[in-house]
Amino acid sequence: MKITSVNVRRIEKENSRMKGIASVLLDDSFAIHDIRIIEGDNGLFIAMPSRKTATGGYRDIAHPINPDVRSMFEEEILAEYKKQDETVETEE
Repeated sequence: MKITSVNVRRIEKENSRMKGIASVLLDDSFAIHDIRIIEGDNGLFIAMPSRKTATGGYRDIAHPINPDVRSMFEEEILAEYKKQDETVETEE
């Protein structure tokens, strides 16, 4: 499995920990949308798409099964997010 495309939409909302939303394309054949980019206490991390349950909790709709795949998603998405930072800085 290979990530073939990452699209990030930045969210510029004051006092919000959510910094963006990502979509990932796997092997040019399977898309995962609504992956959140969150500013945590220890830096940026991703949160997979989830749905609120009847009991008020949240359950992931799609998610990596092992740490290696989670790392692959996080590295690719955060690299694209940071690349957009560099593009904004060079335009100013």
